[in-house]
Amino acid sequence: MSPFLRKILGMNWPLVLLTYGLLVFGVLMIESAARHLAVPEDIAESFGGAGPYYAWMQKRWILVGSVVYFAVALVDYRWIRWLAVPFYLGSLALMVLAMQQGDSVHRLNLFGLSFQPAQLGTASGILMIAWLIQDLPKLHPWLAAPLVRVGIIGVVSAVPFLMVMKMGDMGSALVWLPVAVVALVMAGTPVLQLSFMALVAAGLLPLLHFIALPMVSERGPQRIDTWLRMARGMEVDISNEGYAAHHVSMAVGKAGWKGVGWNAGSAQGSLHSKAFIPKDTAHNDYIFAVIAEELGFRGSLLLITAFTALFVLGLHAAFHSRDLSGRLIASMVVALFFAHVFESIGMCVLLTPITGIPMPLVSYSGTFVVVCLFMLGLMQSVWIHRHDIPEPPRRTSATD
Repeated sequence: MSPFLRKILGMNWPLVLLTYGLLVFGVLMIESAARHLAVPEDIAESFGGAGPYYAWMQKRWILVGSVVYFAVALVDYRWIRWLAVPFYLGSLALMVLAMQQGDSVHRLNLFGLSFQPAQLGTASGILMIAWLIQDLPKLHPWLAAPLVRVGIIGVVSAVPFLMVMKMGDMGSALVWLPVAVVALVMAGTPVLQLSFMALVAAGLLPLLHFIALPMVSERGPQRIDTWLRMARGMEVDISNEGYAAHHVSMAVGKAGWKGVGWNAGSAQGSLHSKAFIPKDTAHNDYIFAVIAEELGFRGSLLLITAFTALFVLGLHAAFHSRDLSGRLIASMVVALFFAHVFESIGMCVLLTPITGIPMPLVSYSGTFVVVCLFMLGLMQSVWIHRHDIPEPPRRTSATD
């Protein structure tokens, strides 16, 4: 059997099926969620509306991402992690360019391609941490000390975190917190040090909320205040700052077991059809509200179950990895996906403040789909190459 065929057969096929099941599900829901978006008249006539057009666009991104997914999965991640430094520095440079564009969502346009470089920063940061933690101790044993590893993870995480916060994208910045925590745990940080950092972080929360956050985000403090007021049952202006949180949570809460049906209209009582769910972001940030309203509790439960299975398979790959870098890559990818899913669902059910973050593989997010498939490809590479142990260099004797 050839090595290539062995790799194909050795893929984690349940993970592949889950990934593409979520992608197909996402395309169907994007078609319904994007129906209110404005598109040119010729596009509306060709595709039959905005929904089918955005579903078609998502399919194109999935095709591009699929090439990336299988290419990354079949290449040994030991070689891919050597791209960490140029990938990381390049993503930081792109974020600097995006901050200078004056775009409200800090989207960058290069060579006819529009994307948010903050998403690239997260993927490159994961590679960077895995590479440094694995290979720096080879230079000197002192670099394997727990405090050094804490410093490496802290610096690599803090730079893109602070840059994204400076952009005002609180949702994309917050995903770094679980990623960094998982990296610290998987890197072997002692419990005493983890406990001390947790206590320091808890003590800094008031300063971050009242001083640091207002300096980098105008909407962040207001969204947190609105969320806290709604959680306490206090009065909130639902025609202004509480509009999205109120109507999105109402769409989820009234759906019942079956929901109003896919692509339901106003006659079925769909709040999305009446454009109460913010129509400009229903197909990405608020996709879960559309899913919950149209497919009900059973559809939402099926979605959460699928993501849970994906997380379990990812952790399974992490714990069967052949080395530390593989464990770090797989576990941090799981942490990143979990953060996105938790925030995306949490803000639709008033569990977290409104942050504006896409749901992996399901939301319409253009290049983010490609980034997600790239990271899942890394996870597959960790699984496929789990038994490949490099042979130590043969020492030649004087008689050779």
